[in-house]
Amino acid sequence: MRKNFRLIVLFVLALALTSLLPAQAQDAVFRVAAVAPSATNDLAFSQSMYDALLAIQKEMGEDQFQFVFQDGTFIVDDAAVALREWASSGEYDLVIAHGSQYGAILEELAPEFPDVSFAWGTDQNTFGLDNVYAYTAASNEGGFLNGAMAALMTKTGVIGVVGPIEVGDAKLYVDGFVAGAKAAKPDVTVNVTYIQSFSDVPLATEAAKTHIANGADILTGTAQMVVGAIAVAKEEGALWFGTQSSQAELAAEAGVQFQVYKWEVVLRDIIANIKAGKLGGEAYVITLANGGLVMEKGLR
Repeated sequence: MRKNFRLIVLFVLALALTSLLPAQAQDAVFRVAAVAPSATNDLAFSQSMYDALLAIQKEMGEDQFQFVFQDGTFIVDDAAVALREWASSGEYDLVIAHGSQYGAILEELAPEFPDVSFAWGTDQNTFGLDNVYAYTAASNEGGFLNGAMAALMTKTGVIGVVGPIEVGDAKLYVDGFVAGAKAAKPDVTVNVTYIQSFSDVPLATEAAKTHIANGADILTGTAQMVVGAIAVAKEEGALWFGTQSSQAELAAEAGVQFQVYKWEVVLRDIIANIKAGKLGGEAYVITLANGGLVMEKGLR
């Protein structure tokens, strides 16, 4: 009788202790929720994070790592709704706001959920919060290499750049590209056009056509709208240099070289930190040196 009583007591104690353990200790699966402004196959910014999450899932296994990805959330208010729902659910170990336009939302939201870990980019501002990670790309590094190669390959001496908005890694890439081109060939002409949009494909197409009309035989650009510029490069027999994700298949014979973002370099460290109890407070920069930026050849 005493033996049975002891077993019952031990069983009750075990249940009590289990209820006190954090959810993560009871469930070994690491869960991530991410929001991004464009499609997962945009061949640019959003795809770079989606591909990174897939890479982490492959490394850890689906039984250890799961994620949800809400793409096409260009409207900031829609992103705010998703981020709040994920944070309040308590189901996710990490909530990612993949887009510099989401910074103001995160700065307001994160203090409301101090036990939830957030990450956002591209930026290096954690807002001084212990539960926010920030990340960005030193895209000027690959931009410099692309620019130098482009300057050495141009036959007309004119290169066209189609940029979105002068912020974050987009501006860094363009600045790096121009610097690389000038370093390789000081007398090269690099015409830069910012269309003031990350997603306006028709506007990017028109900008690319204008560059071609002005003598450019090489084009480059950044953000999801570059699919329009790539189409122009193919039609006009110009060369294309890309960034963020590989656009080799789309660019076909026009594609020369691509700077590819490998956000998994950042994600690995963030996941390890969260598992160790550190919810945020650090900023990351992916570079050529740490493997976060990789140069890939095109099909040309």
